[in-house]
Amino acid sequence: MSLSRRTFLRSTGVVAAAVATSGLPATAAAQGASALFTLGVASGDPLPDGVVLWTRLAPDPLAEDGGMRPRPMPVEWEIAEDETFGRIVQRGTAEATPELAHSVHVDARGLRPASWYWYRFRSGSEISPVGRTRTAPEAGANPERLRFAFASCSQYEHGYFTAYRRLAEEDLDLAVHLGDYIYEYAAQEYVAPEGNVRDHVGPEMVTLANYRQRHAQYKTDPDLQAAHAAVPWIVTWDDHETENNYADEIPEDGQPREAFRDRRAAAYQAYWEHMPLRGEPPRGIDLPLYRRLTFGRLAEFNVLDTRQYRTDQPCGDESPGRCPERSDPAATITGAEQERWLLGGIRSARWNVLAQQIFLAQIDLVEGPDRGFYVDGWDGYLASRDRLLDFIAQRQPVDPVNLVVLTGDWHANWLADLKANFDDPESATLGTELVGTSITSGGDGTDSDPEGETVLAENPHIRFYNNQRGYVRCELTPDRWQADYRVLEYVRREGSPVTTRASFVIENGTAGAQQA
Repeated sequence: MSLSRRTFLRSTGVVAAAVATSGLPATAAAQGASALFTLGVASGDPLPDGVVLWTRLAPDPLAEDGGMRPRPMPVEWEIAEDETFGRIVQRGTAEATPELAHSVHVDARGLRPASWYWYRFRSGSEISPVGRTRTAPEAGANPERLRFAFASCSQYEHGYFTAYRRLAEEDLDLAVHLGDYIYEYAAQEYVAPEGNVRDHVGPEMVTLANYRQRHAQYKTDPDLQAAHAAVPWIVTWDDHETENNYADEIPEDGQPREAFRDRRAAAYQAYWEHMPLRGEPPRGIDLPLYRRLTFGRLAEFNVLDTRQYRTDQPCGDESPGRCPERSDPAATITGAEQERWLLGGIRSARWNVLAQQIFLAQIDLVEGPDRGFYVDGWDGYLASRDRLLDFIAQRQPVDPVNLVVLTGDWHANWLADLKANFDDPESATLGTELVGTSITSGGDGTDSDPEGETVLAENPHIRFYNNQRGYVRCELTPDRWQADYRVLEYVRREGSPVTTRASFVIENGTAGAQQA
């Protein structure tokens, strides 16, 4: 089955597909709108034989209960090999319960590897929009190509989600989101440099009802719905899904520990309820999120969680040049268990990918002989970074790792060489870090700015900077990885075109990237 992304968006997008040949009646309005499926559909975490399908019933999405009565609702689902649902391969019924905000998570198995499928839901007489998804290749397969894009940081108030729409129009197999999918602030609490263009509903998120409402507000955006409907997603969180710069059970601003635990539990539950995640909902304050997804022998994605298990940021979460706490051997950004899992599980896929949140490379932020580091990133946890990069260095001579780190958080595009010694430009390059800009956070942005120029001057291992909005598109083959930094002209208005600002290529067996 061959169907371009643009054709798919025109024929289905976030509206219901033709259903004349299906057992599910079409009763949606002329444009496919549904009174129940106002938040769209999504899929995620593809395996060779399956994928997670998601939706949520919410006739009044910004209401505390989504407008649903407090009782379970059966939801039918279908998977087909074609967009008109003429060849249905699976169907079933899931239960949407009020305890989980009437969300639905279907772990569909028994599918063919490396194959496109279409899916949809029905409850009562209402039918959902149609989504398209793709399974992963078999474990021992040798795919010729994998195309994906990664994104992060979509502050609803700072701009329109046109970047998600442009991502949906790309010829991709997969999307990866690296965190800050929502923001916790009340309206006009976090203002872009040129002002905000729309408002959050509700107060700063603290309760489960707050987090559900905010997730629902973001999910009503048609551009975000289009991106979810186009391809399966792999997601992880950063801080704003809960609270800015929190560290494990330690809040940013001195909230009592027990109150913050309640807040974290609420945030984690709402996140699970609104994402296409496999497994059980969180229990209390814990939600295991780090995991490994493979795409044949071509690529392995190690999805990290650098929030839930970290020790507190050193130096009062400031950026001083002299801060002995940065070198504390007991400090950790991943937690001991996740670190053992990571180092014990990186295998010899052609491309070994770390999908994570915050800058891993050293980044000196201060011009001249003085220094200042971003201690909310790996610069605040030197022992954790040293153990990871030492592990890569030990393997590199005999078994090239082809390490590529995907990073969000910063609201700007960067590319960095990962060095054995960041203070010695001549030391070995161990891998490449691709830092993607935001979807909207920070407003329109500019091609460059003084902060970026300072960082480039002070950090020779950081080789590219751009401060526009967008995402990074990647194409992997057994021989090379190409990363295209895709940027928008503006986000304060809708409909911006997208262009490629820069492209870089990483050759198999050669650490470090070269501009294409």
